[in-house]
This record gives sequence, C-alpha cells and structure tokens, in this order.
Amino acid sequence: MPTRRLALILPLLALPSLLGCGPAQNPAPPAASRESLAAIAKDPGVSATRLGIAIDELFDAKDSGETQALLVLYRGRIVAERYAGGFARDTRFNGWSMASSITGVMIGMLVSDGRLRLDETPPVPLWQRSGDPRGEITVRQLLQMRSGLRHTENADPASDSDTVRMLFLDGRSDIAAYAEAQPLEAEPGRKFEYSSASAAILADIAARSLTDSRDPVIRRKLVADFLSTRLFEPVGMRSMVPEFDAAGTLVGSSMMHGTARDWGKLGEFLRHGGSVGGAQLVPRGWIEFMTRPSPRNPAFGAQVWLNRPAEAADMLFPGKAPASLFACVGELGQYVIVSPGQKLTIVRLGRSSEMQRAPLRGKLADLVALFPAG
Repeated sequence: MPTRRLALILPLLALPSLLGCGPAQNPAPPAASRESLAAIAKDPGVSATRLGIAIDELFDAKDSGETQALLVLYRGRIVAERYAGGFARDTRFNGWSMASSITGVMIGMLVSDGRLRLDETPPVPLWQRSGDPRGEITVRQLLQMRSGLRHTENADPASDSDTVRMLFLDGRSDIAAYAEAQPLEAEPGRKFEYSSASAAILADIAARSLTDSRDPVIRRKLVADFLSTRLFEPVGMRSMVPEFDAAGTLVGSSMMHGTARDWGKLGEFLRHGGSVGGAQLVPRGWIEFMTRPSPRNPAFGAQVWLNRPAEAADMLFPGKAPASLFACVGELGQYVIVSPGQKLTIVRLGRSSEMQRAPLRGKLADLVALFPAG
C-alpha cells in the first residue's frame, strides 16, 4: 500500500477510539420521587419537578435530620403538603420556641387593649420593690430579648441550662417565678441574649393583666380563653393546644401543639399583617414592630427571627432570600417561614440536631428560591 494512502487511512481507523475519549454525556437531571410529586397541588406556581426535588431533599437527605411534615402555601393556597411515615394531617406537633411568637402576638393584643404599655415596667411584683434595678425592665425589652436578666439558654451538661431547669427541673412548677427571680447581668436594654425565660415572663405578665387572682385554675382559664377567642378561633387554628405549668402560667416559650396546617395559618396571619379575612385581629403596626430589627440584634425582631446577618450564628439564610423574610423558629428545626414579598409561607416540622441545622437551612433556602420574588 502506498505510503500516501496509508497516511490517509490510519487517522480514520483511529477515529472511533478518539470519539470514545471525548467528554462524557451529561447525566440525566434527577427526577422527583413519586411521593413528592403526589404531594404537590395542580399548578403550584413553579416547576412541579423542581419543587418535588426540593421536597425530596428535605425528606431524604440524612445530613439535615428528619423532616416529619412540610407545608408550602403560595398566594394563600396549599401547593405542597407531605408527611413522613407515622405522621399525618391531623398530627399535632410541638412548635417549641415557635410558641414565643404566639406569646408575642398575645402581648400585642393586650397592648392594643390598653392592659399593658410597651415602654413601661410590667406588673411583676418582685421587681417593684424600692431600689430593685429590675424595675427598669420594659415590656419592649423582654420582647426583644434584651432584658439584661441572667440566663443561660444552652449548656453542657444540659441540666446546667436555665431553660432546662426552668421547664423540667426545679423551676417547672412555677416557671415565671424562676425566671423573674434571676438577677441582672447587664443593664436593661443594652445586651441581646436569646432567653426562653423572657417568654415565660411575658406569659406571666399576660395572665396578670387579665386577672389579679393567683389561683392557677383561674389564670389558666382566662389565658386559654383569651388565646382561643382572640387568636386561635378567628384564624382557624382549632387544633392548637397550649400547655400551662402548675401555677397556671402559659408555657409561652415552648409548649404549644398544633397541626402543620394550623402552624401554616399562623404564618399566613403574620404575612397579612395580623388580619384574617379582612378582620384586623392585632394592629398592623404591631406585626411591623415584631418584624423590625431590634436595637441589639439585626437578625431578631420581637419574638421572631429576621433574615438578616446575625452577630453570632445565622438562624435563617441571609443573602439567599429576601431581607423581608422572617420566621418563627423552634428547637430541633421547627420553622414557620414567611416571605411577604413572595406571598409565601413554609412550615417545616421535624427533628434536626445542632450540627444538622445548617444543611437544613440550606435546603429551606433552596425551596424558598424556587418561588418568584415579589
């Protein structure tokens, strides 16, 4: 074979091998599971496939803990709802610290009624003694977690935490008495410190504003009736079960149980500025106050967390969602996320350790990002 012809043929013989060494074909995009696609309503407002994949990430990824319930409301309509095995639409979930947001709304109603004043010292008899510096603490400061009272929210061992002692150990029979007896460790108003004790004090203040009685039965009934008639019934949160201690004080920091749908109704109520069906249950200005950055922590308002960079660890996902987004956040990864501009409310309920919380927030941020900005 002439050399010239051989030079032409050899490259052609090598062509299949060269093609085989080319770049690999792009893998097919992941598919949403059948369970997540079945959980999505018709016309969810975004790609059902992408929404289903985001839901799968929350239920299947092990790095973010156990998601037991997920509810997505867009433009006031449920567009996705999924539950893990053993949980269902009628399951009541403890919101843990999300209860403090309800306590904050209740305080707003009492301020609106004229029973409390935001910038005056609350009716705590122990603080009214002559010369007691705690008499300078205001309702506003308690709501914004800057009372200055000594408090350790978390500790190792857990039994050293004031939260654990107040709720489950020596303070459990009278949580308000435990919280109100703590000395100041900072000048009132000067320092932010997240404190379940502040919500316990606010719950006691609510009861004192409704009755002078110290009878636990009377205190419990009046506060439960107030919550039911002024908030739960009008909003439609009929599954909600608040817990009280032996002294008749609402455990307003961490013990309210409700279905995922009822937690979602709380989010929608907040998204609409405290109104339901055109009825203003709490002044719109109060919700604006709750969602305005406090003076000592831009990531916290008044009993709700804000999507702003925090001085310590982020509780939400600043930079990955609108700055107007806010949330009720509870221990173990409970979230009612509200993004008013997106007309979006998301409820996530489950169990996530401290280490799993950052991956969980990342997945929730991805879910929020699927919906158009306002």
